[in-house]
Amino acid sequence: MIVTRFAPSPTGRLHLGHAYSAILAHDRARAAGGRFLLRIEDIDGTRSRPEHVETIIADLAWLGLSWDGEVVHQSSRLPAYAAALDRLRDMGLLYRCYCTRAEIAAASLSAPHGAEPLYPGTCRSLAEQHSDRPHCWRLDMVRAVQAAGPLHWRDHGQTIAADPLSAGDVVLARKDAPASYHLAVTIDDAWQGVTDVVRGQDLFAATHVHRLLQALLGLPTPAYHHHALLTGPDGVRLAKRHGAPALADLRERGADGLALAAQLRAGRVPIGTGDP
Repeated sequence: MIVTRFAPSPTGRLHLGHAYSAILAHDRARAAGGRFLLRIEDIDGTRSRPEHVETIIADLAWLGLSWDGEVVHQSSRLPAYAAALDRLRDMGLLYRCYCTRAEIAAASLSAPHGAEPLYPGTCRSLAEQHSDRPHCWRLDMVRAVQAAGPLHWRDHGQTIAADPLSAGDVVLARKDAPASYHLAVTIDDAWQGVTDVVRGQDLFAATHVHRLLQALLGLPTPAYHHHALLTGPDGVRLAKRHGAPALADLRERGADGLALAAQLRAGRVPIGTGDP
């Protein structure tokens, strides 16, 4: 049975790009007689808001989308993330990192403009580890890749060779959060039995890391369907920071959610190309 999910973070209101991704995931499951799940990724305690959860649920219902089972909140899953971190530590694949964002940026001046700088490995070989200092936990990517060996995943039915080294030593537990996106989403997709991950092309690079974590933790690998991003007439990705309207705003103005969903399904809102 196909199982898909929509997993927004309640750090703001959903926009048209979110609606497009949710509809694609929902319809893929429904067309196959499968299950569509809703997961709230609320482990960012400094930015997540309960009122945004209520708005997300209202927005999806307004679009005519329904989900199966109870809504899962990642904030209730912290012991599972802690157990995964313990396992990776026991494998010798994690290390404490004390660096600040500013220090990492200063040490990574060669990063392309606008790109997240790769961690330069400053703390990887520190002789002393101080648990009382603020720190995050990073994955020693070289060791992890050596332990896992060559990896692949299927995207739109095509075989993709995983290249997690391109992500550098990613953070798996932040200073201000018990788990990173990479770790939590990988653990929860496996726990919920997600067979098909439908998400935007902007998360394609993250899949290299997720495939590695699946191998290290003995988790199944779902099929992936990274879809083209919704764009405006100017070709710019529709996102909140680019002025994309929030679904809640459209809903409050009396717009027809079912009609909007039908337009998105028919491609009448300008989008990029690609198999959803």
